[in-house]
Amino acid sequence: MNFFLTLSSIVFPLITFPYVSRILGPSGTGAVAMGISLTSYFTMVAMLGIPTYGIRACAMVRDNPEKLASTVRELLLINLIMGLIAYILFYIIIIFVPSFRSSFSLYSICSIAIFLNVIGVNWVYQALEDYSYITSISVLFKIIGLFLMFMFVKTKNDVNSYALVTVFSSFGAGIFNFIRLRNVVGNYNVGDLNLKRHMFPIFTFFAMSIATTIYTNLDNVMLGVIRNSTEVGYYNAATKIKMVLSTLVSSLGQVLLPRLSYYVEQDNKECFNRLISKAFSFVLLFSIPCAIFFSYYAKEVINILSGPEYLSASFTMVILMPTIVLIGFSNITGIQVLVPTGRENIVLKSVSIGAIIDFVLNCIFIPYYGSNGAAIGTLVAEFSVLIIQFWYLRKLVLDIVPSIEFKNLLISLLPALILLNYVKTSFSYTDFIGLIAGALVFFGVYTLGLIITKEEIITSVLRKDKII
Repeated sequence: MNFFLTLSSIVFPLITFPYVSRILGPSGTGAVAMGISLTSYFTMVAMLGIPTYGIRACAMVRDNPEKLASTVRELLLINLIMGLIAYILFYIIIIFVPSFRSSFSLYSICSIAIFLNVIGVNWVYQALEDYSYITSISVLFKIIGLFLMFMFVKTKNDVNSYALVTVFSSFGAGIFNFIRLRNVVGNYNVGDLNLKRHMFPIFTFFAMSIATTIYTNLDNVMLGVIRNSTEVGYYNAATKIKMVLSTLVSSLGQVLLPRLSYYVEQDNKECFNRLISKAFSFVLLFSIPCAIFFSYYAKEVINILSGPEYLSASFTMVILMPTIVLIGFSNITGIQVLVPTGRENIVLKSVSIGAIIDFVLNCIFIPYYGSNGAAIGTLVAEFSVLIIQFWYLRKLVLDIVPSIEFKNLLISLLPALILLNYVKTSFSYTDFIGLIAGALVFFGVYTLGLIITKEEIITSVLRKDKII
């Protein structure tokens, strides 16, 4: 179910962005990207660290309905209070900063995401591993959003409509999540609410969110301030595929976090380590070939998705592709190992250092290289985060490395690369046909190689065995 959920997050932008980018142009898409990025900071304030902490806290008490109800109510109350504070801060900034005040209506529309995130309580359903519901409601809103996009975004002046549909399709499911929450909370008499017990871990996760948001969203903001919205548009085009692939990789962590937290609570180290080992193998098998393929076809992808007006973003995309692998690994070490075991302070340290590095490098490179400079900052920041987390988990990593099938990966990847190069250099296609042909050859040969070498995860899937 989580696969279909992630797939819907991929299909929606792949269908809409080529259309929207041609209608609104780099300036229009860049303005909305700027608004979404700005709003994300205030959403972070409203949510504190609850989206991650809430999964762990609820997963640990999910076998006790009364404790679960108490935990959900306490965390939701904290969310609502912080949501009000976030809106007050948001409109103070919008009103008193001239460059933001000129786009008051656009930013107000983007700010709806704050409210929908607060009442969305997606962390409750993730903790209970209710992925059938999460997937069905999210896909429904994306389908509705798809039709609304083509209905209301028709000219360069429909920037606000684009922003509203984007927010609706991404976060509108939060309304139904909140209505359905009474089925989880029920009518249990939980007594006095104890908010204090959550505050220290929540603020630790909040600090993590601040640092992570800085080096994931700061690029758009700094590009808009230092350069212009056109550069933001280029960068936004370059990050589309990177964001899609990173979401696919990190979606594994969203699924495993509640289960790993449950294993920690049950002190089941054997199942915990086996699950982590499979996670490493999955990231390797998926992220490396994707990073290589989309680097090789960067120009074609940018031209298909955004049009020739955005071709300057192709090299930016190449710079960003290795971050898919880095994010995949740091998602395992951070969200799947350090968080369930209560060592989120290490994650905080790593992402804080990454945020500082990203800010410094952006200040150095963006004035000269624009979107390429922002990409360099992000790449170095992600690498720094991973190295720090690896250092603290070096014993676990060294124990797991022998169980990872590097040999099968290399054996399968080499012939796929050779044939991919042959297909691209020996035949003349349109960009779309060439991309499809290259993907079929590259991923087809790669998958066949994994089957022939009997790679464990692929073999388990084909046999319909449980991987974990």
